[in-house]
Amino acid sequence: MVARKKIEFKYLLHIHDFILDNSNVLTKDIEEIDLFDIIISNPPYFKLSKDDPKTLSAKSLVSGQPNIYSIFMGIASKLLQKEGELIFITPRSFASGNYFKAFRVFFFNTVQIERIHLFNSRKETFNRDKVLQETVIVKAKREKINPEKEVVVSSSIGLKDIETPKIKFFKSEELIDLNTPEKILHLPTNEKEEAILNLVLSWHNKLIDFNIQVSTGPVVSFRSWDYIQNNYENGTVFLAPLFWLHNVNKMKLEWPVTLKEKGQYIRIEPKSKSLLIANRNYILLRRFSTKDDKSRLIAAPYFSKSSKTEFIGVENKLNYIYRIKGDLEQVELLGLCAVLNSELFDTYFQIFNGNVNVSATELREMKFPSLETIKEIGNRLILANDYSIGYINALVNECFELEAILN
Repeated sequence: MVARKKIEFKYLLHIHDFILDNSNVLTKDIEEIDLFDIIISNPPYFKLSKDDPKTLSAKSLVSGQPNIYSIFMGIASKLLQKEGELIFITPRSFASGNYFKAFRVFFFNTVQIERIHLFNSRKETFNRDKVLQETVIVKAKREKINPEKEVVVSSSIGLKDIETPKIKFFKSEELIDLNTPEKILHLPTNEKEEAILNLVLSWHNKLIDFNIQVSTGPVVSFRSWDYIQNNYENGTVFLAPLFWLHNVNKMKLEWPVTLKEKGQYIRIEPKSKSLLIANRNYILLRRFSTKDDKSRLIAAPYFSKSSKTEFIGVENKLNYIYRIKGDLEQVELLGLCAVLNSELFDTYFQIFNGNVNVSATELREMKFPSLETIKEIGNRLILANDYSIGYINALVNECFELEAILN
C-alpha cells in the first residue's frame, strides 16, 4: 500500500522510557517543548504502584491507582502542536471512575475529542492478548475546547464488522459535561442508549439530594480473619451477619450461604467495632461484575428487622446505600433498589462504564428521578407483591414511557 501510494516513510526508533523522558512537558509552557503534528499510539495497559518513578513523574495525571495507558495519553496530548492530532487505542475505563478523574480533567481540557470508536465485545477484538475490557479508539485534536463541536461515535462488535460500524453524532457537551467535577465521558452507540441518556440527563437529583449516601463495605476479609467465622454460637460470643458479594442477587439477599473461606458471621467485640455498621435499612450493591454477568448493577434490599443484632458486617466487595440521618423507608428502599436493578439504569451505567467495577464515586454522581417517583415505584411493587426483574422492567419502563424505545 505504501509503495503503491508512493509514500516515503522514515522512522527513528528511540529505545527509551516514553514517560520518564517526556513527563516534564506536563509542567512546561508550550513554547519550551518540541511538538508533534500527529501521535499514534497503542500504549501498554497495566496498573502502576503509587511510588513507581513513572507515577511520581506524572502526578498531575494521577488520582488513586494509576494505569500506565492514561499517563501515555496525557503526556501525548501535551506534546501536540496547535491543530495537532492524536489517535490512541486503549481500554475505555478512563471514561469514568475516581482513579482516572485527574487524567480526565487534564486530558479533556487539553484536547478536543473528534471521534471515538468502540469495540463492544471484550472477547472478539483482542482475545489473543487476553484484554477483557471494552476497548476504544480515540481521535482528538489540540484546539480550543468547544462544547458545540460535533463528535462522531461509532461502534462495532469487533474487527470483522469494523468496516460497517454503527455511527452516531453528538455535540461534545452531550458526551462530556466539563462543568462537573467528575467529567465523565458518556458513549451511547444506538437510539436506545441515546434516548436513555437524554432521559437521565433531564433529571436533576443525585442521591445526596435525598440525604442518601453510598459507602464501600469496611470488612476487608484477609485483614479480618480473626473476627470472621462460619457457624453461629450461643452464649458469650456475640455475632453479626456478614454479607459478601455472593449473597447479593437482584432484589434478593440470600444469607447465610455456606462457602469455603466465606464465613457468614463476624464477631462483635471492641477490636472489630470499626469494621461494623449499625443495623439499619440498606441497599447492598455489588462492586464488581463478572464478564458473564448480564447486568453491571446487581442490588438487594436489606431490612434491619431481619436481624436482631445491633450491628451488621458488609464485605469490601459490596457498596451499601443508606440515609445519612434517619432510615430509608420501605417504599424508598424497594423503589430505589428496583430502579438500580432495572434495564434502564443498567443501560445508562454501561454508557459511561466500560469495566467490571461499580464504584461508590460513580453511584454518588449518577442522576436519579425524583424521590416521589422512586416511592411510587416502591409502593406499586408492594401492592403487586411481585419483585421479579420482568415486572420491575415493565413498571420502570411504564413510569418513564420507554416501552417503545426499549422494544
